[in-house]
Amino acid sequence: MIRVIKLGGSLHDAPQLAAWLGLLGEGGGQVVLVPGGGPFADQVRAAQQRLGFDDATAHHMALLAMEQYGLLLCGLDARLRPAASREDIHAALAGAATPVWLPSRLCLAQPDIPASWAVTSDSLALWLAGHLGAAALGLVKSRLPEPGLDAPGLARAGLVDEAFPAFMARWPMPLRVFGREDVAGCRTWLGEGPGKPGSRQAG
Repeated sequence: MIRVIKLGGSLHDAPQLAAWLGLLGEGGGQVVLVPGGGPFADQVRAAQQRLGFDDATAHHMALLAMEQYGLLLCGLDARLRPAASREDIHAALAGAATPVWLPSRLCLAQPDIPASWAVTSDSLALWLAGHLGAAALGLVKSRLPEPGLDAPGLARAGLVDEAFPAFMARWPMPLRVFGREDVAGCRTWLGEGPGKPGSRQAG
């Protein structure tokens, strides 16, 4: 079964980015990559604060910000393929490539995805993992949570968005949060079955 990994936008200029892309490229056929919004989403937030447009517009723009970061990642490693639909995702996996999800096509007008900043790329990664029937979800973050936090605890700590606990309740699955330097830990996790000893699953 596939695993979904969300790569935080904060890694866009991190020295570890090349190592993460190398790992995810090696995982072709087994991993679906969800990009964060990074500096592109930061620009959406700043523009909304300055100009005052509504959350539905900001939500659409934030999805496009994720797509910009996703296209950037694909431009850095030829083994990563942009994928806007389930068909695109499955075609990339079948071709032993790593699909990078471009979310706007699937997410816009979905009644189970609120158009607000309460939903960020973390919850969208979980939503996609649930709809794909993924075995597990990994989140690559710039900082790590305290050990043993469940989804509500991660939200209270500011590690995931406000909607994440409700999404996890609807699509429960093994979760692992990685620090930006833990490429080796993620490599090990990708080689494990969900729930096996050593997976250090959150929640």
